[in-house]
Amino acid sequence: MRDYGRELRFGVSVEPRADSWEALTRVVRAADGAGLDLVGVQDHPYQRRFLDTWTLISTLVPQTERIRFFPDVANLPLRPPAMLAKAAASLDVISGGRVEMGLGAGAFWDAVAAMGGPRRSPGEAVRALEEAIQVMRLVWSDERSLRFEGEFYGLSGMRPGPRPAHPIGIWVGAYGPRMLGLIGRLADGWVPSLAYSSPERLPEMQDRIDDAAREAGREPVEITRVYNVDGRIGPEGDGPLEGPPGKWAEVLSGFALELGMDSFVFWPKGPLEDPERQVEIFAREVAPAVREFVEKERASGKVDRSGEEGER
Repeated sequence: MRDYGRELRFGVSVEPRADSWEALTRVVRAADGAGLDLVGVQDHPYQRRFLDTWTLISTLVPQTERIRFFPDVANLPLRPPAMLAKAAASLDVISGGRVEMGLGAGAFWDAVAAMGGPRRSPGEAVRALEEAIQVMRLVWSDERSLRFEGEFYGLSGMRPGPRPAHPIGIWVGAYGPRMLGLIGRLADGWVPSLAYSSPERLPEMQDRIDDAAREAGREPVEITRVYNVDGRIGPEGDGPLEGPPGKWAEVLSGFALELGMDSFVFWPKGPLEDPERQVEIFAREVAPAVREFVEKERASGKVDRSGEEGER
């Protein structure tokens, strides 16, 4: 078993479609009102049907009270890290500390290049992401004049500010071995999706992150693990997350206690008559049941905070 003992968090993902922005706003308000913790928004600037993710998040923040937002994940090749850090810090100040940073190395390179962005090899994408993390943390630092000379990014005496209202976490969305190693060494969190990292693959991927963290002198428990989970709450179905709230609670509890995930972002799947209702069920029935079960298991001593099986 693998449980890092971290606080559990629950959220919702919204698709930033321009033709349904009013509906997604209602979903986000429902998530905020129902007590969810996170809203993730995809970032595909080249998708003609999508609104710009950062603009959308900036309009949703003042319409909510407590929920936190993050790009799930920001397209680094089209968003220079110094400006991205400035934007995140600005919105964090405005929102009172309700912004986190999901960051991705990029994909769909033809579409990126069509917008004037760089076309990067896998190795270049890893190196660029590593530099971007360093640049962003510099921009959020107390340094008065920033200098950085990298292969992809540079700072030549930049004056940083404003400072974020809270320490913004950098959560990287990635799946390859080199990128998982980078997460272990440098990132604050990992954001995989169920569709691309099945539960069967998670243990090996977690091992790569944890080994890299220990080699860098870090503790694996320091790293947030955010799982984008798609499915439908309702009648029993064939998929692992197709069924009533009880089934969802059982599956997500297993993801937490056995696979080490601590945050779950719900992507409603398929034709939904009432997505707001789906979100409310997730918040009011699924999330509390998962928290209750996980807390009982942790208190029983069956699993310890290192992720190893405890005495029974």
